[in-house]
Formats: sequence, C-alpha cells, structure tokens
Amino acid sequence: MLNIDGEVNDSKPADFGPPILRLGFRPFFLAASIFSILAMLIWMASFVFSVEFTFSGISPNLWHAHEMMFGYVMAVVAGFLLTAIKNWTGEEVLRGKPLAFLFLLWLVARLLPLTGLMIPVEIIAVVDVAFLFFLGIACLRPVMKVKQYKQIGIVSKIFLLMLCNVAFYLGLMGVIAEGVQWGLYSALYIVIGLIFVMMRRVMPMFIKNGIDGDIELKNRAWVDHSSLVLLVALWISDVFTDYDNATAVFAILLTLLHTLRLAGWYTNRIWSKSLVWVLVIAYASFILGFALKALSISFGISPFLSVHAFTVGGIGMLTIGMMSRVSLGHTGRSVFEPPAVVFWSFAVLLLGVIVRVVLPLFDMEHYVYWIGISQVLWMLAFGVFVVVYAPMLLSERIDGRDG
Repeated sequence: MLNIDGEVNDSKPADFGPPILRLGFRPFFLAASIFSILAMLIWMASFVFSVEFTFSGISPNLWHAHEMMFGYVMAVVAGFLLTAIKNWTGEEVLRGKPLAFLFLLWLVARLLPLTGLMIPVEIIAVVDVAFLFFLGIACLRPVMKVKQYKQIGIVSKIFLLMLCNVAFYLGLMGVIAEGVQWGLYSALYIVIGLIFVMMRRVMPMFIKNGIDGDIELKNRAWVDHSSLVLLVALWISDVFTDYDNATAVFAILLTLLHTLRLAGWYTNRIWSKSLVWVLVIAYASFILGFALKALSISFGISPFLSVHAFTVGGIGMLTIGMMSRVSLGHTGRSVFEPPAVVFWSFAVLLLGVIVRVVLPLFDMEHYVYWIGISQVLWMLAFGVFVVVYAPMLLSERIDGRDG
C-alpha cells in the first residue's frame, strides 16, 4: 500500500507500457498543466486582444469558464483520485491501456470545441460527460471492492460534477434555460467542497511533516461539520435562489469558520517550506473568496473577483502545489526537498492572484490590464511546472519501484 507522498511496497514495475501510463497522476497532471497554458493563451487572445475564435456551439467566455473547470480542474482531480484511491484501498486502478482510454476521452473533449462549427455540441457533450462517468466508475470500483464506504462521499462528487456538466450542455442546447449558469457555478461549489474535504484530511499531516520541529494543530469537529453544511447552503442560495441577503450571511459565516480552522493550523514555520505555504495560501484564497462574495452583494463590487479568488487563488494555488508534491513523491523523490525553482513557480502564481483579485478592488479602471497581466503570470507559473516536472512524469521512478 502507498501513501499520498509516494512511499510504496512494490519492488518491481509491472508491465503497463510506458511510464506515462503507470499511474493516473502522470498523464493527467502533465496534460492539465500544458492545457492550462494553452487554454489561458487562447482566452488572453480573445479577451485582451479581441482575436475572434469560433468554438462549437459556445461563446469564448463560456468556453473559458467551462474548460478551466471541466478541462483543467477535472484533469487534476482525475490524476489525484486515480493515484490516491490506489493508496487508500490497496486495489489496482486504471493503468496502461484503460488509463490511456480514459485520458483519450478527456483529450478529445478538449479538442472538439476547437474545430469551429464542424462538430455538433451534442457530440462534444457525449464525449465530455462520458469521461466523467468512466472516471467515477474507475474510482468507485476499488472503493466498493474493499468496502471503504467512507470514501463514497468523495467519489460521489465526481458523479455530481458529471450532472453539472450535463446541465451545462443542456443549457447550451436550450433544453434548460438556466442550465449553463447552474452547471458552471454548481461545479465550482462542488469542487470547493471536494477540496475542503481533502484538505481536512491531508493538510494537517502535510504541515506537521513538512515543517521543522513539533507542532500541535487544532482541529474542531464542529467547524468541520458546520462549514460543509453552510457551503451547501451557500451553493443552493447563490445558484438557485434570489435570496441575496441569505447568500451574504452564509458567505460571512464561512469566512469566519474557515479563518478559525486555518488559524488552528498556522505556524510561522511554513514560510520556509514552499510545498506547505502554497497550500496555506490556497486555503486563504478560498476564505478571501467567501469574503468577496459577501462584499459583492453588500457593496456592489464585481462578483467575478470572488469567482477568481476561488479559482485562480484557491484552486490554482492548490492544484499546482498538490501536483508538485504528488509528482515528487510518486516518482521516488523527496517531497521535503523540491527543486528550488518550484518556489518561483508558486510565487509567480501568487503574484497573479494579487493582480487578478486584489488590485481591481482599488483600480477597476485598468481592469483589462490586470486580467492580461494575471494571464501572463498564470502561463509563466505553469510553464515552469511543465519544464520541471515533465521529465519526471515521462520517466520511470528513480528508485525503480512501481508507480
């Protein structure tokens, strides 16, 4: 059995083809990082430089929102879960040709919208939804086999995200009037919920193991339970109702609860460990997102600042940090000694978060410039990730073990 940092008992790699197909994190992390750069480049050309793109049945701004969530984020989720579930259950997950098939579904779903109007949106929807369905089945099978029913809550979110994607495409087709908004924003809240569940599991351990010296972290069960209930309440209120005052109250309460939780995990010693502070910054970005959600309702600031605190700050910082950590551990390298340049990748992305989310609070007049600069910083951060980690993901483990 393995842990998420990559310690294994297997002594000899099985024959699953090239190293890229040995475990889910390899193809999906590499593809997610490359795709995030290409998708951001296309969005920058469209939004900042007014280059006209014709996507299959979708406007450029909706394509950007959909692909960052169901393209980039879901690739990272797939890579993480297909690796972590093998650790949790000790059972085999998709590897070799089955993994290649699942990855191909994801890739085709990303490429089809770029063909212009050649491919009907219905076909794109079938391929894209099929990817999430088979991912959910691949994650559920080993969990059910060993009867680890406590993991079903995590796996179920894959199927919920599949339903969000269905709603999005039905909205594009005109079947559900609010389907596009319901699908996109429901997916965002479900991903946030999935992240909070996972961070509650692993973040205290990462902090304890990652810093120098001993530390006693505070975990409160009532915070764990109430924060998830309130997140569901915020999702329903924000996406499906017009009760803005209730939405603001839920957002404020979530800001306070998660601040309390993060304060119980915080220590000044994190700042010398890049693979630790990046996760703390990600968590703080989610808290900022809740605060900005309340401010957007109460004081009329742009609601997109909250969205991008969640996405660029929370999800972006978290995913690049987790991909960096998992890729090191599962290729036989030390998670306590990452390549020095990884710090700069995180720092550049953090600067992008500040430019995209914080500066517009003080200067909306130059909003398009802040967006353009943050897009460049995003591409630079993930460009560094690709340069550093692609050789690791494409080659065998340095210790000769499986994975």
